[in-house]
Amino acid sequence: MLTPLVMVFGLSFLSLYLLRLLAFRIGLLDTPSERKHHAGAVPLVGGLSLYVCLITYFLFYHHLDTVETIYILSISLLALVGALDDKFDVSYKVRFFIQIMLALLMISTVKVELSYLGNMFGLGEIHLGILSYPITLLAVIGAINAFNMVDGIDGLLGGLSIVTFSALGYLFGTSGATDLMLLCLIVIVALVPYIIMNLGLIGKTRKIFMGDAGSMLIGFTAVWLLIKATQPNFEPVMRPVTALWIIALPLMDMAAIMIRRVKRGDSPFKPDREHLHHICQRAGLNANQTLTAICTVALSMTGIGLIGENLDVPELAMFGLFIVMFCAYYLALAHVWRLLTMIRRLFKKDKVFETEAKS
Repeated sequence: MLTPLVMVFGLSFLSLYLLRLLAFRIGLLDTPSERKHHAGAVPLVGGLSLYVCLITYFLFYHHLDTVETIYILSISLLALVGALDDKFDVSYKVRFFIQIMLALLMISTVKVELSYLGNMFGLGEIHLGILSYPITLLAVIGAINAFNMVDGIDGLLGGLSIVTFSALGYLFGTSGATDLMLLCLIVIVALVPYIIMNLGLIGKTRKIFMGDAGSMLIGFTAVWLLIKATQPNFEPVMRPVTALWIIALPLMDMAAIMIRRVKRGDSPFKPDREHLHHICQRAGLNANQTLTAICTVALSMTGIGLIGENLDVPELAMFGLFIVMFCAYYLALAHVWRLLTMIRRLFKKDKVFETEAKS
């Protein structure tokens, strides 16, 4: 198991270096704009490096079956479309069409589909039947775009991805599904060099971004593994409700921001600067503090899911708690400035009391 991990770690660094040079030649760069406040043009090659690492791992360390072949074809198309989007700004309608086609391919060829929800609503086990098609479509599109939307500050997409794939790796490992656990570890190890360069830890001049190729690939891989981890036609290692907790923060942020856009009369796909990381920064946190705070919240939510799974907490209770937390999250974002004002006033009062006590 150690050999492929070492290989992927070295290949990740090498591919990032070479792809970075190529990006400057072909113009695969992210430049500052009204919504993007970074300094200078930054290569968008993190996702392509992850793709190279995954493809190399499968080709050298796997005897490919039909399921894995479909997965490779899917991420190859996503990497291509994502790179074209990074370069030419492809319409979201084209991206959605590709995502829908891949979901249909998953269902029709290898039966990677959401057909079972467990006893999530407390009414007995739910088998979706014909509804598995639209539900799987929503799951694939939702997961891909949830991870795409959180890619807003340095290290955030990488950090949240590591939280998700670590949880999946733990569940696969403790259930004996070593091949799927190793795949999760491969993704994590391939992301570490990206995070190092993305955060500028080896020099600001070597900075890179993930790009849409990477966020779509990560989202697709996450939903692929979550389906395999929860559905009875594979070897399930957790209940379907636990999957919600494993990607809770990206999912909640995407849903909350889309609801707010629709309520304003805007398109749910219209870009803005109202995601959680934007709000944290406008509230006074610097980039590192924002990264730490959001990853801590994501880790806490994932931890709740794992604890509920290990303790076999009733699925209805876990789903109900998830809905309560989403409502609290949505209301907190909707009224964030009032909350911050109250906190600041309370903090100032505490300071006054502290000063009076000392005097």
